[in-house]
Amino acid sequence: MDLGIGSQIRHPKFGKGVVVESDASYYKIYFNFTAEVKTIARDFPNFELVEKKEAEFQPITLAEIETAVENVIRKNQPKEDLPKVTLAQKWINGTVTINPYNPEMSNKEIPIKTFFHKIVMVRERLRVLEQNINNHEKLDDEDRVQLQQYITRAYGSLTTFNVLFANKDDYFKGAGKED
Repeated sequence: MDLGIGSQIRHPKFGKGVVVESDASYYKIYFNFTAEVKTIARDFPNFELVEKKEAEFQPITLAEIETAVENVIRKNQPKEDLPKVTLAQKWINGTVTINPYNPEMSNKEIPIKTFFHKIVMVRERLRVLEQNINNHEKLDDEDRVQLQQYITRAYGSLTTFNVLFANKDDYFKGAGKED
């Protein structure tokens, strides 16, 4: 049932009340008997409708919010038609081992393919960030240049991982040398 502000109901415990606010899941109802506002689920089956007022807007359901969020995430994911970045042959089926200083602690091994994928995703997200900065309507040229310098430095910090890439065209390039 979609009740607008001003709708009147009768609750089995709290008596007659007036809807004063609503969202996708709940009504806030002012009850005269208790002189307070109670939050009642929209799907509560045990109240009787006394007088219905049409809602001014259709509240958004949780399912609609979830769908909207999924659409935003999907739009911001790297496209499948991006060029395929390949792992250098010598690393295929290898692992990255992280050894703690404390010998009582165990090592952490990560398949190099997983590690490589995460490095590539960082690169793609930096590229998307770079595009968003370049196309942002509220940034002036000075701000764009300053933010671009941070991104260039981030690329520079990631050049250590260039050894993982099969093709030099895929390498991270910082502000320093071109290779």
